[in-house]
Amino acid sequence: MDEAVAEFLRSLALEKNASELTVKSYREDLLQVIGFFAERYPGQRLTPDQVTSRHLRAFTVWLHEQEYAKTTIARRIAAVRTWFKFLCRQGSVSANPAEGLRAPRQDKKLPHFLSVKALEQLLQAPPADNPFGLRDRAMLEILYSAGLRVSELTGLNLADLDLDAGVATIRGKGKKERIAFLGSAALKALNTWLRARDVVLAERIGIAGKTPDAVFLNKNATRLTSRSVGRLLEKYLAQAGLDPRTSPHTLRHSFATHLLDNGADIRSVQELLGHSSLATTQVYTHVTTQRLKDSYDKAHPRAKKARSG
Repeated sequence: MDEAVAEFLRSLALEKNASELTVKSYREDLLQVIGFFAERYPGQRLTPDQVTSRHLRAFTVWLHEQEYAKTTIARRIAAVRTWFKFLCRQGSVSANPAEGLRAPRQDKKLPHFLSVKALEQLLQAPPADNPFGLRDRAMLEILYSAGLRVSELTGLNLADLDLDAGVATIRGKGKKERIAFLGSAALKALNTWLRARDVVLAERIGIAGKTPDAVFLNKNATRLTSRSVGRLLEKYLAQAGLDPRTSPHTLRHSFATHLLDNGADIRSVQELLGHSSLATTQVYTHVTTQRLKDSYDKAHPRAKKARSG
């Protein structure tokens, strides 16, 4: 069973060009399935070709009993389906026992985003009188200006930047490349940080051992991590008195929502976000439509009567 998972993960990484994060997620999901089988059926030592739909239904029932979130259950089921599809193609199993598995119906949740005013407060929160405050200003400006995922931000290298053109080359999910635009405020903050970065490196290059490629560095002059970005954001949210539900991804949601609010074409927003499917981008049209509806209901004297009658 372990070898079947390992072979699948190798295929994901080498043939499908999946990111490290994607491979890690699949590994965690499938190891939980294997762990469940070992605990629930200790005497059977199941192999992939012995797994039936009954075994997999027992696993999904157990996930519900453990009160996992619907999104987590759906991800586990999707991982199992993909794994068995691979095993079928390889000829390791003759039929796919995950074929009939159904993921739980997801609650429709609109993405959380910040208003323009709240974003301005957040972007001003990092101090402008020390190098790492300047780094954090540039970091937040770029997350919002370019609509980046936090992993895309921390993965940025100096070679990815074209400051004259005001663009950056981004390597997104599945290692797909796209061009991200840096607005004037983001460019100004980035240039200020890059000058401060040189000072940081001059003081700390002995710690790092060599000149790093990463745009955003920590105090040891090595690449800033996604987790560190999250912690820094929490600090600035508290400092600015803003919604603590806000995450680095909220700035990406805000980027898309504000573009659509101001008349951007949804196909353009899809390209800028790096979404492979337009359906993924369309959730933001629901956000803007809901806001329009709320404004209409609040402002039109006969709106509520029209709805009830």
